[in-house]
Amino acid sequence: MTVMAERTAQMDVEEFEQIASAAPETVTLEFIDGRIGVKAVPDGDHETIVTWLAKRCMAARPDLDLYTGQGLIVEGYRKGRARPDGSLVPEAHFAGQGEWADPDGVLMAVEITSYDSDTDNRDRAEKPDAYAGAGIPVYLLIDRDKGALIVHTDPDTEHGGYRIQHTVHFGGTVALPDPVNITLDTEILKNYVR
Repeated sequence: MTVMAERTAQMDVEEFEQIASAAPETVTLEFIDGRIGVKAVPDGDHETIVTWLAKRCMAARPDLDLYTGQGLIVEGYRKGRARPDGSLVPEAHFAGQGEWADPDGVLMAVEITSYDSDTDNRDRAEKPDAYAGAGIPVYLLIDRDKGALIVHTDPDTEHGGYRIQHTVHFGGTVALPDPVNITLDTEILKNYVR
């Protein structure tokens, strides 16, 4: 569990949403822990992993959809905005919702590390706190630097972070727990790292 010091926000959520809505499509903005962040443009391996995961999730659980790029209202008190690489939800869950959807009903948030200087803080510290604070039951981090999947469970909605983390290195098999209930063979992921 990561406990972050209270920071003064750069702006309020409404101001951020206004800026994000005016940003060009080539820029993905997030607002976590009171700060604007720019999400790195994904490379081909990153997108291949997203596609691989989507196929496995939908084959194992056709009652679920893996949305990519859907904005979520996150953190405690819903004060943050994030765009996970994937949000696993019941089929058609986000239909009719806007750019920033309520996280209720999201079974799993997924992030895949990028090769940029901010990925350590963003994907390994800020995102787990934000997703746990929003009550998302499972956070799956596909960490290309470490060659591993880190499955975060048991969210601490009061303090942020997840109480349980399980690491499986690429090549192993990982069982994503309830409410996801999907098993992944990760051997192929060895092909998508530098």
